[in-house]
Amino acid sequence: MHSSVSIEKLADYVGKDVVLRGWLYNRRDSKGLSFLVVRDGSGIVQCVAAEDSLDAESWQAVSSVTQESSLEVRGTVRLDDRQVGGVELTVTGLRMISAASEYPISPKAHGVEFLMNQRHLWLRSRRQWAIMRIRNRIIMSIHQLFQEQGFLQMDAPILTGNAVEGTSTLFELDYFDEKAYLTQSGQLYGEAMAMAFGKIYTFGPTFRAEKSKTRRHLTEFWMIEPEMAFYDLDMNMQLAEDLIVRIARDVVRDCATELQVLDRDMEQLRKITGPFPRLSYDDAVALLRSDETRAKFDKREAEAVAERESLELEREQNRARYGQAKKGEKRRIDAREIEINARLDEIEEELRNLPAWRESALNFEWGGDFGGSDETVLTWHFDQPIIVHRFPASIKAFYMKRDPEDDRLALGMDVLAPEGYGEIVGGGERATDLEFLERQVAAHGLPEEVFQWYFDLRRYGSVPHSGFGLGLERTITWICKLPHLREAIPFPRLMGRLNP
Repeated sequence: MHSSVSIEKLADYVGKDVVLRGWLYNRRDSKGLSFLVVRDGSGIVQCVAAEDSLDAESWQAVSSVTQESSLEVRGTVRLDDRQVGGVELTVTGLRMISAASEYPISPKAHGVEFLMNQRHLWLRSRRQWAIMRIRNRIIMSIHQLFQEQGFLQMDAPILTGNAVEGTSTLFELDYFDEKAYLTQSGQLYGEAMAMAFGKIYTFGPTFRAEKSKTRRHLTEFWMIEPEMAFYDLDMNMQLAEDLIVRIARDVVRDCATELQVLDRDMEQLRKITGPFPRLSYDDAVALLRSDETRAKFDKREAEAVAERESLELEREQNRARYGQAKKGEKRRIDAREIEINARLDEIEEELRNLPAWRESALNFEWGGDFGGSDETVLTWHFDQPIIVHRFPASIKAFYMKRDPEDDRLALGMDVLAPEGYGEIVGGGERATDLEFLERQVAAHGLPEEVFQWYFDLRRYGSVPHSGFGLGLERTITWICKLPHLREAIPFPRLMGRLNP
């Protein structure tokens, strides 16, 4: 078997004959011609097969190949600026490797529940291909930044005997007749490793048993959690900013094709250059209650109503000319109607949400935690991510250090992504006073005995230290501008979703 060329490398072989192996993604036929869209995991390319240029066996294979059949294509690479990647393949031979049964996912629109049940196959679609490749690039950017800055990657246990973010969202299990939990965070162990190695980061799965069905929640998700000895809150915020700027820069530079597939506005991502606006919790509360925010609500409502009217008019005009349209134009009208209907659903949801969001923002009370809608409203005011810091201690984790200038406040910080995506990073400076931590554990009703090893970190050479957690799927969702986290992970786990 001859070696094959990957689709992403075809531009290096213009004018040359190559062998390509992959799967049939889609096809379009006319008399004596077949336009086969082939994918191989690295990309998608159009392969043009002409009956009068092929032997009988190859043309028979071209004629019979079905969606998602695996195949081997021989052909000549040609430049074509109209195609994704700028090339296409003129077919000189084709061999079927394995014929696929009738594929359950057709080019027509499917409901989300259906697609989630077919997730193992949905991953083959062009959109999911783009998302997963961007996920991979984000992961590599994270590793590269930390490794370049002298961090050591280390692994925290998934099975633990103690809570990190409170006991209400723990998955409990029996561990040889002892209670154990799936980890909510690797942070406490990260602190121990930072005291040994200075700067570390963990990168692994975490679990929250929240009975939430919002678009921002998964029960299993991946967290990147750096912990740094001798870092204060300001240094911590700067590292989080540097990481997010690096991610956006690398994705824009290396994933232009994928972002194009997702119809992502790259100009929004190019704005992510820093410095990020930094607001105290007090400043953020004042902004939520402000006349400026009231004006934002009025403007968004007016814009949503105007866009709805424009789309409804376009839909009616398209339907009026559908009967006289040719086949190709009908396909474009059908595809556009799917887009219009999806956008109209989004607009209707926004118009339903705006009154409650307005009420929450304009009447927000100091001391409360920001809900998802409050975070969204705050990000309306900025093109870049924003960092909110110094929250009321009562709404932050027990291990958070208090602000020496105001004991009501914790030295915590959240990074909120723009375009309404909300929190993607949470962290802060860790408490170093042993007696304070002992009181905190007791006040939160946590079992003191399982935290003795954590208290040791304060008994033996404690230093100022900080860290944060970046939610990988939330970051991907924002970068790709997805409506829900479920598309940001290969096999999502949600309430009521354990398979496939």
